[in-house]
Amino acid sequence: MSPITLILIAIGLGLAGWLAGRAKAWSFQKGNPEVRPVARPTYHAWYVAFWVVLPVLAFLTVWSFIAPQLVTQSVLASPGAEGLPTFGFERDAWLSEARAVASGNAPGVFNEGAEPLIEPYREALSRYSMIGLVMTLLIAFGGGAFAFLRVRPDFRARTKVERTVMVVLLLASLVAILTTFGIFASLVFETIRFFGMVSPVDFLFGTFWGPDPMSSADNPDGSRYGAIPLFWGTIFIGAIIAMIVAIPLGLMSAIYLTQYADPKLRAWIKPALEILAGVPTVVYGYFAALTVAPAIRDAAVAIGLTNASTESALAAGIVMGVMIIPFVSSMADDSIAAVPSAMRDGSLAMGATKSETIRRVLFPAALPGIVAGIMLAVSRAIGETMIVVMAASTAANLSANPLERMTTVTVQIVKMLTGEGSFDHPATLSAFALGFVLFLVTLALNFVALRVVKRFREAYD
Repeated sequence: MSPITLILIAIGLGLAGWLAGRAKAWSFQKGNPEVRPVARPTYHAWYVAFWVVLPVLAFLTVWSFIAPQLVTQSVLASPGAEGLPTFGFERDAWLSEARAVASGNAPGVFNEGAEPLIEPYREALSRYSMIGLVMTLLIAFGGGAFAFLRVRPDFRARTKVERTVMVVLLLASLVAILTTFGIFASLVFETIRFFGMVSPVDFLFGTFWGPDPMSSADNPDGSRYGAIPLFWGTIFIGAIIAMIVAIPLGLMSAIYLTQYADPKLRAWIKPALEILAGVPTVVYGYFAALTVAPAIRDAAVAIGLTNASTESALAAGIVMGVMIIPFVSSMADDSIAAVPSAMRDGSLAMGATKSETIRRVLFPAALPGIVAGIMLAVSRAIGETMIVVMAASTAANLSANPLERMTTVTVQIVKMLTGEGSFDHPATLSAFALGFVLFLVTLALNFVALRVVKRFREAYD
């Protein structure tokens, strides 16, 4: 029985508990009209429902990790597992094939050696599914009975329910923080392993990037892991070219939409502009590779630059800038529109022109939101992969010429992790070091944005 089925059963039992708790709470008033419960029947109902559903969800979360291991151990202990190969990859492949057939997700196995494992898998899956169902029912009935017996006229169910909801909301708010710490911890662990093989000085200050996944992992060549070209490509494409395109166009469109555009025209232009944020990046990649890059090459050849390539940092940066225009425009639009009208009217009443009011009143007052939008756009740009792969190539190149091929950190992360290299090889571990540096850069940008927002918000509130 799948976890989804068990969750649906738990929800059904929770609904039954809700109805039972509500019916019992109503019976207090019906039996004796002079009795006034301290909580409404709805709170008693939710108290019983929470005691049914929440313990079951906690059990299912733990069971989803334990059950697969128990099934695998049961299969390995069966007589059919005697012919399993000792090699790890082939062994896992046989087990996966047998499990897929036993679960009904595959019609048959590719390796005949996995055939004897199908029936043990069926038996183990059936047995542990039944165990999970029985435990779910026992926990649900136990929790429901405990809560149902506590439903009394003097029971403060409202306080219990509100505290439970507060705890759930607190856990939900901690998910993002715990996820960030988890990502940081995994990156730090793998980065330390990488720096144990390659010197941090060679990685952070080297100017040649050419890891060889097929080389010996015992004695890696640190000179092949210089990440400066990757850092420069990321900054040049995502933080320079893209921002040169996105910031002026985004700010000017926001100013026009908030100060000059007719309301009917704004109602059409603003949604059309924000559609750009919903276009898949692979579509931008096709547009950059098939339209923008050839146009830039033809223009370069027309002015006498014969060494222009169809893959260039300029093509990727321009399309990336177009992609992040909505991030800058929407944040600037909302920030300018949120400036109190008294500030704008006061400036105009003092004799300032509309353009002067925008430059000296509205723009400074809206600066926190504008900076936040720009930083969000920068973070989005430096994390982009598909456009760079399709328009700027995967070649690490340290150059200031925007017409040459370049690559970024994210492209190399994908390249290093999608091969068949071992996770103990420095070429694979270098992806984690690159991700760690990118994480720190993005974090620094967020801190800068927060400092700017805090400073100007105090000045204009």
